[in-house]
Amino acid sequence: MNNIILIGMPASGKSTVGVILAKILGMDFVDTDLLIQKKAGKKLSEIIEQDGLNAFLSLEENVCQKLQLKDTVIATGGSVVYGEGAMKHLRELGKVVYLEIDYETLEKRLHHMKQRGVVLKEGQTKRGLYDERVELYEKYSDIRIDESDKSVEETVNALVEVLNAL
Repeated sequence: MNNIILIGMPASGKSTVGVILAKILGMDFVDTDLLIQKKAGKKLSEIIEQDGLNAFLSLEENVCQKLQLKDTVIATGGSVVYGEGAMKHLRELGKVVYLEIDYETLEKRLHHMKQRGVVLKEGQTKRGLYDERVELYEKYSDIRIDESDKSVEETVNALVEVLNAL
């Protein structure tokens, strides 16, 4: 249970914060979106477009449930919280950290949702996505880091401070 798992909205900085955090802590880094792409042999957006939303979510859950890592910072895809089995497994692997952003920050950062492979249900708006996921991120997280008005460095520093206090 010595891993750090980052969850949060798309564009919350999980991958960016994760790489820097791993360097600071001397840990490995894994991005589950990249593992999914490697396993499927195509980009996230192509998986969703060609195979459908449910197939993507199933693949994401499968990939996350099979992770067996030590001393690793794990950046997950924003939709990982839809997989209860995946989240149960990730919580057994380490501390789950929710990188919190408010809706206004999401609006500023998240563009080209289809291109990024963001999981949107039919007819779902960005606001609907935000409201639905925040509840799940809060449910599954052990630690919450509010990124409001923080730079990447400030976010990493705040997280390191919290982790050192554990």
